[in-house]
Amino acid sequence: MGSLFYWVCQEYEADFVILCIGRYSGLPNIPEFHPDHGLEVFKGKVMHSMDYSKMDNAEAAELIKGKRIVVIGSQKSATDIATECANANGTDNPCTMILRTVHWMFPTGSIWGFHLGSLYFNRFSELLVHKPGETFLHSTLATLLSPMRWGVSKFVESYLRWKLPLKKYKMIPKQSFLEDISSCEIVLLPDDFYDKVEEGSIILKKSQSISFFKEGLNIDDQHAEPLKPDLVILATGYKGDEKLKRIFLSPTFQDCIMGSPTSIVPLYRQIIHPRIPRLAVIGYSESISNLYTSEIRCRWLAHFLDGAFELPSVKEMEEDVMKWENYMKQYATRKYRRSCIGALHIWYNDQLCQDMGCKPRRKKGFFAELFEYYGPTDYAKID
Repeated sequence: MGSLFYWVCQEYEADFVILCIGRYSGLPNIPEFHPDHGLEVFKGKVMHSMDYSKMDNAEAAELIKGKRIVVIGSQKSATDIATECANANGTDNPCTMILRTVHWMFPTGSIWGFHLGSLYFNRFSELLVHKPGETFLHSTLATLLSPMRWGVSKFVESYLRWKLPLKKYKMIPKQSFLEDISSCEIVLLPDDFYDKVEEGSIILKKSQSISFFKEGLNIDDQHAEPLKPDLVILATGYKGDEKLKRIFLSPTFQDCIMGSPTSIVPLYRQIIHPRIPRLAVIGYSESISNLYTSEIRCRWLAHFLDGAFELPSVKEMEEDVMKWENYMKQYATRKYRRSCIGALHIWYNDQLCQDMGCKPRRKKGFFAELFEYYGPTDYAKID
């Protein structure tokens, strides 16, 4: 613990430790730039979205007012900040948003008349993918229904191509919608984002590399003019892995909690490390709705600490972790380290419910159970 003037180290003994540190806070991810062309040579102001989000509304409005701003990033924080800057400065000082990887950006509303939950967040949609610990029947169905899995992804992509001017601004992702939703990388757009792009108050640019100089920055588009902003905001995410690792002082525990560089963070039920069974981590693994996913994990953990069930053996837990890792590598591909369960959250919640002795099927009737959207209210009455 620390204060302004001194630090005090205190030791505590505990039977069980729960880490609720969150994944998207505390340790910002600052990209690496070209040697001698990094942030240190730029004379303007640079800040991370973490620091921007800490400001109150008046302070943030004053910071961005009348300034030439570059936002670097491609996820939710980047689109939100770019829209705020566009609202403040209009076309007089347009905000430039630089993206390295383009993700599927999702507006509010339905998809060709279908709610997204009807396409990806019900039991039928989960029949289309292979699942950790699936039965032979589930595996056979997922294989036979793979053309439908592909078709649903293309169905959503066709709507987004029609709804948004993605082709015009070269914002069509290379990866499928299924891959983005399986890695929790779909972006929920502000309602008027592309209106701002069309009017010219947001300028979209793609670049794999950025180099800074005293007055501004260059991107790897040979036809692009150098950008000379007053303010650069890095909406480049957080180092969730490193944050979790730094909790421990022991290198042995650091290596244990992180797993190998080619594996996911090895947490049984995305909560407990098989080889550190008196430690729980809440909020590391991602979902489309992190709040309710964290809540049901907390209920699972409370049942476990209350003695309602026991953990399997270390070997069984590690085998289960490996099954989830194989699923994430298959569908999230290069982003498997995000440990996203977003496209398989019902299957995951079923496992937690079975452990707790709760009924996993929460709907009334066969067709409701198969086709209706599953959300937070379905698990509200779990004791």
